[in-house]
Amino acid sequence: MVKRKDVLSLFKNQKPVIGVIHCKGDTDADVLERAKREIDIYERCGVDGVLVETYFGTYHQVEQVLSYLKAEKSGYPYGVNCLNVDAMGFILAGRYDCDYLQIDSVGGHLKSRDDETLDAFFEYFRKDCKAALLGGVRFKYQPVLSGRSVEEDLEICMNRCDAVCVTEDATGQETSMGKIEQFRKAIGKFPLLVCAGMTADNVKEQLRIADGGVVGSYFKDTYQDTGDVSEEHVAAFMKKVRELREELA
Repeated sequence: MVKRKDVLSLFKNQKPVIGVIHCKGDTDADVLERAKREIDIYERCGVDGVLVETYFGTYHQVEQVLSYLKAEKSGYPYGVNCLNVDAMGFILAGRYDCDYLQIDSVGGHLKSRDDETLDAFFEYFRKDCKAALLGGVRFKYQPVLSGRSVEEDLEICMNRCDAVCVTEDATGQETSMGKIEQFRKAIGKFPLLVCAGMTADNVKEQLRIADGGVVGSYFKDTYQDTGDVSEEHVAAFMKKVRELREELA
C-alpha cells in the first residue's frame, strides 16, 4: 500500500481553496495567456493553489500551462486533472512536478469485480508519483455500480487517495450539506474537499465541516464554467474564507 501524503500541509493556510484553470481559449496562445491572467488573479486574491484541467483545452494546452507554472510559479501549489484519461494525469503530475492531481472517481463507479484491477492501477501509478491524489467518490457525472453503501465505498477509497472530493450531481451545482456531513461522518479526520457549487454564501458553512475546496464556476464573471475569471468574484469569495479562518483561529 502506498503511504498517504499530507495534502493539507501543501498549503500555507487552513481551509485551503484551489482555483480551477479550465484552459478556455481559441488557440494555444490564447489558452496560455488566459491561464496566466487567471493565475495572477488567484494569487492576488489569496487563492491557495490552482488546478489545471483538460476541461475546454487539449492535453497539449494543459502541458503549456503546467510548464509555465513549473518555470514561473515555484512555491505556488498547483496540480492537474486530466479528465477521462486518469493515467495521463499521473504522467503530467510527474513531468511537471505538480503538488497534487485530481481524479474524478477513485471508486464506486465500477462493478466490484473490477476493484482488484483498480487497486493495482493506483498502486502502480502512485508508487513513483510525488503528487498527492485528490479522489472523487460518488462524484458528479459518475455512475454508481459498486453495489456497496456510500460508507463502504469511502472506506475503500481512503486507501486509494490522499483526500476525498465530494460534489453533488453536476458542475456548479451546490453540494448539499447532507452529503458533506455524511462524508465527514464516514471518513472521520481524513481530508475532505468540496469540489463543486461553493459560493460566497455557502463557503463558511461548508468549510466548517470540510477541510478545503476546489472552485471553478463561482469565480467566473457569469458564475458559469463558460465565463471568464472575475477578480471581483474571487475577492468576495476569499474575503469570506479569511473571515472563517479568523473565527476558527
